[in-house]
Amino acid sequence: MLTKIFGSALHGVDAITITLEVNIGQGTKFHIIGLPDNAVRESAFRIETVIKNSGYRMPRLRTVVNMAPADIRKAGAAYDLPITIGILVASGQLDCILPPEQFIIMGELSLDGTLRPIRGALPMALQAKREGFRGIIVPRQNAREAAMVDGLDVYGAGCLQEVLGMLLGTGELKKEPPVTFTLSENFTVDFAEVKGQSMIKRAMEIAAAGGHNIILIGPPGVGKTMLAQRLPTILPPLSLDEALETTKIHSVSTRQEAPQVISGRPFRTPHHTISDVALVGGGSPPQPGEISLAHNGVLFLDELPEYKRSVLEVLRQPMEERKVTISRARTTLDFPAGFMLVASMNPCPCGYYNHPDKDCTCMPGAVQKYLNRISGPLLDRIDLHVEVTPVSPMLDDTGESSAVIRQRVLAARQLQMQRFHHANVAMNVREIRQFCRLPADAIRLLESAMQRLQLSARAYDRILKVARTIADLAGEEHIRAPHIAEAIQYRTLDRQRWTTL
Repeated sequence: MLTKIFGSALHGVDAITITLEVNIGQGTKFHIIGLPDNAVRESAFRIETVIKNSGYRMPRLRTVVNMAPADIRKAGAAYDLPITIGILVASGQLDCILPPEQFIIMGELSLDGTLRPIRGALPMALQAKREGFRGIIVPRQNAREAAMVDGLDVYGAGCLQEVLGMLLGTGELKKEPPVTFTLSENFTVDFAEVKGQSMIKRAMEIAAAGGHNIILIGPPGVGKTMLAQRLPTILPPLSLDEALETTKIHSVSTRQEAPQVISGRPFRTPHHTISDVALVGGGSPPQPGEISLAHNGVLFLDELPEYKRSVLEVLRQPMEERKVTISRARTTLDFPAGFMLVASMNPCPCGYYNHPDKDCTCMPGAVQKYLNRISGPLLDRIDLHVEVTPVSPMLDDTGESSAVIRQRVLAARQLQMQRFHHANVAMNVREIRQFCRLPADAIRLLESAMQRLQLSARAYDRILKVARTIADLAGEEHIRAPHIAEAIQYRTLDRQRWTTL
């Protein structure tokens, strides 16, 4: 007897519907075909034990499970549940009142029939809705995640018997109620806690308003990490689409099972010993890296020169294209990587170059050697270079709160959304030429800076993007010379005094 059950396979951050064809005929062997990995092939032993422990019998005939399409790799143990149901239906042991082919069914089985959580329930649910399935059956731990998809019946089961009871009509699985998005953000930090540093806060505000990359340079203990940790408090809240997209990436990651709705912008802080694969993504099968997990949020790299050169260089393409492409012999996958890069570094090995009170003890040439750990092409892709100087701990200057700064950021972002539906950092060349037109005095100022600082064409465009953001914060339609001047001053590492050490 031939029967069909439908499952799903992850392909990057999306899902593909898999048809599991189960045929029982003459013979004695059990075969799983259709490019399964070891975890899928091993499911034969789990399934046989689960069927016996659940009061059914494993057919002693030739059982063939074909997973179509056969040219896509099937990975993981989440096919245990659909294969088990397919075998029971094909062997005539189940007379289902509710047709199982109306659902996407996925779940890993324990030997006693308990369901374990799976990865990627959210993209699987999205695919089920696109293809017109009535609903999706997943382990109970994944039900809330799948219920983020509106217009799809989601059933969370705790064990095999609950699923069989639903299909046979002898039991009932509770339908998971649709998830109501409450994108609440509970911040435990605030910019009001940062004493002084008004110019640095201004730079952070510009970065947040335009989605720009920023690097903070300064001696130890001046508050670089403190400032970076407070950047999410002034970023615009996630939209519903962004929350769904971000949650989908975390859902397919092996780093976290059954994630909750991502209600706030991610803030990822990988250690400087991270490998290039862990940062950019990859592996077998390819998984999203830290830059994808920081999508729609912030990637903070503390002590930037301490990262391996090869690790930093893989950031260059994603910073430009806002996605990362992982190519393998059998497949090519795109992972989103629309993150804000926030980096910090000391100005020299001892940390006290250009300190107002402490002398630098580095050997001649050590400062330049230390800065050279970060390549010019990478620095060229960072919009704002900001020098952070020490302030007195006794200073009584709390400054503005994050809520006040955020209102200005939101107003600037609103202008950008009305203009071209994305932040200024994502402007393409055509949009730069259209929305970053300069008056004559601003052109002369920028040309002078280009010659004096020997800036690249990329730096030229990035100065224009930052100036556009500064104008947006001021509520002005056109960029003026003061906006260009402020944008130029944020190219600290391009200045002559840094390049001649």
